[in-house]
Amino acid sequence: MKFYCYKKCSTCKKAAMFMSDRGVQLEMIDYTEHPLTIDELRTYWRDSGLPLKKFFNTSGNLYRELDMTHWLPEMPEDEQLELLAANPMLVKRPILVLDHTVLVGFDVSRWGKELNCGENNLMTGVE
Repeated sequence: MKFYCYKKCSTCKKAAMFMSDRGVQLEMIDYTEHPLTIDELRTYWRDSGLPLKKFFNTSGNLYRELDMTHWLPEMPEDEQLELLAANPMLVKRPILVLDHTVLVGFDVSRWGKELNCGENNLMTGVE
């Protein structure tokens, strides 16, 4: 499983601990060191079933500095993907790539459901 994160992010650390506590092996990728490509972003966006806006870290400093709330809704999707690929700190974190979906942002109940485990259960059968 690919786990895209920012190593200094407290939410990413919580998500990694959640997975570790359940015995899940992750391929951890810090996307500030290894940015996602436009093709990866496009694929993960498609596989997630989410609106592209959900891939933006709307609470981040860069998002606010660029005043993206005003111009992101009018920006074409290809330009949004280019912006995310060029500015890793704009990407919502963490991103967990599963066989059947892509999870963006850490939500304990959603992650537990998608991974077929409760909050306190150990994972089984997950690679």
